[in-house]
Amino acid sequence: MKKNLIFKLAFVFNLYFTGLLSARAQDVLNVLKINSAKELHNFFTFTGNDILIIAGHRGGMVKGFPENSVATFENTLKHTPAFFEIDPRLTKDSVIVLMHDATLERTTTGTGKVSDYTYAELLKFRLKDAEGNVTDYSIPTLSEVIEWARGKTILNLDHKDVPLEMTAAIIRKHHADAFVMLTVHHPEQALFYLKNDKRSMFSAFIRNRKEYDDYVKAGVPFSQLIAYIGPQVKPENKELYDLLHQKGAMCMISAASSYDKLKSADERKAAYVNMAKDGASIIESDYPIETAEALKDLINRKSPKSRFFGKSGSN
Repeated sequence: MKKNLIFKLAFVFNLYFTGLLSARAQDVLNVLKINSAKELHNFFTFTGNDILIIAGHRGGMVKGFPENSVATFENTLKHTPAFFEIDPRLTKDSVIVLMHDATLERTTTGTGKVSDYTYAELLKFRLKDAEGNVTDYSIPTLSEVIEWARGKTILNLDHKDVPLEMTAAIIRKHHADAFVMLTVHHPEQALFYLKNDKRSMFSAFIRNRKEYDDYVKAGVPFSQLIAYIGPQVKPENKELYDLLHQKGAMCMISAASSYDKLKSADERKAAYVNMAKDGASIIESDYPIETAEALKDLINRKSPKSRFFGKSGSN
């Protein structure tokens, strides 16, 4: 009888302990270990011996997980290391929140313009996933997301309606220039940010030779930018790869408006592989988990940049 009880208790304890370990394993995130602006610049420097980098466009598009939300970022990091392009917008009371559209209908249970609501008013709405399903998640502030991202990943702030001064100020307030970078659509925006913080890192629109020449003439340091060269693989990319790689700048292609629209997973996989083989160092996608799986055999695991990749809770 006593032996039977001991056996049952041991069995129950084993189930509990195994379940606890399983739960903890599920919470492990793939993180980017970057501790300073200098390390951020080095992480994105093209050397020819780099690790292919995945960027989650708005975090990613997975059923049950809305774009521009911490839950989605965490879900992506459970599967792959990545950085995230996100969309700050301004509320009526000047709180910076994450929202791609100027209006609420597509991604929330609200209606009308984001800028017509205070942040407190926006909190009563719930976010929708890409299929329109209502979730339990609310609209996050940029400050919340910056603090969540610290020690985990890199945020790339697109430019919507938030004044450049406010964007620079919030990065400064959070001491976040080691892991927050800025999308700039022309050199003048980059120069503004550099006046505020000479260590700023950029994702710059450089889609052709003229735009490349504009950045050269403006004196924006190529050691502090990645170049978004467009949404497609095309012959003209070759010139940009050569010019930008000589400057030490990585090139990014975004599949969000192009190859992510292909209907089958096999078609998308072939497109992602083709982007990497074309020469892109960074591939941005609405489906970062799927993209990472498609490209796993192309990862250069012997790169010195392996030091920047780790797991949460590990050294």
